[in-house]
Order: sequence, then structure tokens, then C-alpha cells
Amino acid sequence: MGFVDGGARSSGAAAEVVIGAHQMEDSLVEFDMEGGRLGFSSSVMLHGTMCANFNFTTNDRLVSPEARLAAGKPPGFPAVLAFGDSSVDTGNNNYIATPFRGDHPPYGRDFPGRVPTGRFSNGRLVPDILASLTGLKETVPPFLSPNLSDYEIATGVSFASAGSGLDDLTTSISGVIPVSRQPGYFQDYAIRLEGVLGKREARKVLEGALVVVSAGTNDFILNFYDFPTRRVRFSADKYQDFLQMKLREFVKELYILGCRKMVVSGLPPIGCLPIQMTVKSPILRACSHRENADAKSYNEKLMKLLPRMENELPGSKILYVDVYNPLMDIINNPEKYGKYM
Repeated sequence: MGFVDGGARSSGAAAEVVIGAHQMEDSLVEFDMEGGRLGFSSSVMLHGTMCANFNFTTNDRLVSPEARLAAGKPPGFPAVLAFGDSSVDTGNNNYIATPFRGDHPPYGRDFPGRVPTGRFSNGRLVPDILASLTGLKETVPPFLSPNLSDYEIATGVSFASAGSGLDDLTTSISGVIPVSRQPGYFQDYAIRLEGVLGKREARKVLEGALVVVSAGTNDFILNFYDFPTRRVRFSADKYQDFLQMKLREFVKELYILGCRKMVVSGLPPIGCLPIQMTVKSPILRACSHRENADAKSYNEKLMKLLPRMENELPGSKILYVDVYNPLMDIINNPEKYGKYM
């Protein structure tokens, strides 16, 4: 299918980028366009969405970063930067004292070389795929890796930490890096970037970088559903507001530090995550409709929040990423995505 008309956004809804499961790299999701939302059903449509919304121009077919460089064609973004939890942690937890690690089998079985890298996935994660689709590089390394080259610094890293959350309470016993501390690592990165490129060019990289933010799932699982610490203080509705207040503060901090182009993920269908199905329905292993309803409510609020933030932050572009509907489609219509193994 071709790219759906980008068009102008309606004033009341965030532009929506839709990203599917980690390994569905060439058939990410189906998409519909209503009320100014944007999306894609393949890697080509993702590329078109990014072109339409972030004003980088290329009509070329998607090719490898190496081929683009050989042809003298610049990548779509100067860098990809990721913040949040395991959905975008490319291996930072390998370098901190925490049991939340993905550096062992079966993780990485479909990654190049079939090696576990610290990604909580069988292969690449969304930041890797975005970097590849925009012609930058094939993978985005973790910032805490001791072996980062100048090129890796210049083209982007992940600051995310598996098990993290917007609520600092989420990480209080796990030892992982809370979202609120990740901008501190980003500041260290900015200093290194300036050392590599110089102050002027480093600022251009930060302003042009594609920033991916994905967090919130662990907050609900660890603080509200399975360990109801926050239910003493908050209703589900009020906890959503609390988390989005934290998210708002986080996005503003990134903006102050120089970031301008951001994509912010909504919540997945939390009630259909394997851990929640096992805990809430160990015999039937059915999805929790209440938890899914909470996730949908959170996402609806987020879609209204992001355009307001964009208006408040001059020069920013902040898109909403829908992970809920693509994953529900995979759950409800698995035959569309491949054969059972």
C-alpha cells in the first residue's frame, strides 16, 4: 500500500505514528487516517510518515545506510536518541547492577550473529529499525557501552533502561535507571558530542535528532496492578494524570537540553501482556479488559496532551506513537502476520 496523505493536522489531535511488534520490520501495521493522524502499514510507509512530519526530504527507495553513504545521500536524521524502558533499551542494563538484564538466551536469537545484546527482544528494537529506515545505521548502541566510537556518538544512542518508568517508585528496588535520571546521562552525552563535533555542529545534531520516548507500562504493572502501592493514593484516572505530569516534565527537560523532534509512545494493551494474563487469569490466560481499558484511557489523554505541548514549545515537533492498536490486531488476527511455529 502507498503512503497515506500526510496532510495538515487537526488542531485537536496529535499526529500519530503507528509502530508494530519488534520483528515485523516490513509489515509493521495497518493504518487509517482520521483527524490528522498519520501512520503506515510497512517500512516504506513509516519512511513516508517521517518525511511528511519531520521535513527531511528523500524520494529514494529504502536502502541500507552503507548504500546511502556510498551514493552520497545523507540520512534522514543526524541521530536517533531513545529514552524509556525495555522497549527501547538496547543494552544499558548490561552495565549496571540489576537483575533486569537481557544479555542471555533466548534474547537475541534473531539478532545479527544470533547473540543476546541486552535488548529484551529476539532481534532489533524500534530505535534500531528507525535508524535503519532513515538511512543512518543498522543499530543504536546503549550509551553506557564502554566501546562507543565517535561515529556512534555522533549518530545516536539509547539512554533507556529496562524496567524503568516515569514514576521513580517503579525503580526503587530494581536498580535500573528511572526516566527522570536519563536526561543526566543525556547531558554527559551532549558534552561528548560537542567534543567530537564542536559546539555548533553538536547543537545541530541535537535539534535534528529523532528522539524516541517509550515508558509507562512498568509503572502500571509494578505500582498499580501487581503491587498496588500507588492505589493507596491514586485512582487509575488520577495515576494516569500523575504519570503524564511526569512525562510532560521530562519532555520539557529534553526540549531545554536541545531536542526538538520527538515521538512519544502510548501504552500497549497491558492486560494482554503475558505476565498480566498469567497473574490475572492463570487457567484461561485471558486478557484483562480492565487493564486494557486503562491503557486506552491513558492513550486518549496522551493524544490530547502532545499537541498542547508542541504549541507550548516553539520549534518542536512531537508525535504520538500508537502501539496499542497494532498489538491488538496481532493478538486478534494472528493469521495476518505469519504461521504458528
